[in-house]
Amino acid sequence: MPHILVTNDDGIAAAGLRALAEAMRALGSVSIVAPNGERSATAQSITLRQPIACERLADGEWAVEGTPADAVIVALNRLLTAPPDLVVSGINRGGNLGENIFYSGTVGAAAEATIHGIPALAISLVARDGEYRYEEAAAVARQLAELVLREGLPEGVLLNVNVPLPWNGRVRFTRQSHRITRNLLQEGTDPRGRRYFWLHEQKATDGFEPDTDYAAVQAGAVSVTPLQIERTHTLSLNHLSHWARWLEDSLRR
Repeated sequence: MPHILVTNDDGIAAAGLRALAEAMRALGSVSIVAPNGERSATAQSITLRQPIACERLADGEWAVEGTPADAVIVALNRLLTAPPDLVVSGINRGGNLGENIFYSGTVGAAAEATIHGIPALAISLVARDGEYRYEEAAAVARQLAELVLREGLPEGVLLNVNVPLPWNGRVRFTRQSHRITRNLLQEGTDPRGRRYFWLHEQKATDGFEPDTDYAAVQAGAVSVTPLQIERTHTLSLNHLSHWARWLEDSLRR
């Protein structure tokens, strides 16, 4: 029977995580190791300057006082008696599309599992009406997890999945959009007279490349984007390699 590790960045009490764990139990045994509170937008950050507290809440369930990546590291290295067959992160309350994958703790947890050689996927729910209902996203996660358990994933590759609500029943494999949306700052002054900036996201409604995650979700389809851990841009590696000689010569002067 497969063993599946479930985690998230919204915290161990989040409704999306509970729906995801229940869906995964149809496929095998489930362990839950997740942050003890919300850790959104922590990407793949880890805790180095303080201890990572861990509390066992029930059989096979632990709350970690750290980031989503911390939770995966602690689970794989201390809490689980054997590596899981799959790590599933989510269901995130809100989408992780385009440049958001660089900031997402949901994706960061799946990336951490991938670095450890465990197949992983991150799943998020994009609710246009603001009402988050996780049943369809949980069903998508279950079917996709079953496929990954059966077929596997390429080495160093994880899946970033975004489920729109409402969903039209279609599924597209997409690339990450290049669109940048995180450009709104609300300025203010706190009660002590300090200037502050509140960062929030511009709503993206048009101008999407047709084969991307944003376009799929906007059209009402599930977006599945394969992401790779290896970030070397081979074309630039070859194109820029002649700079090495110039740098060597200039540094000798």
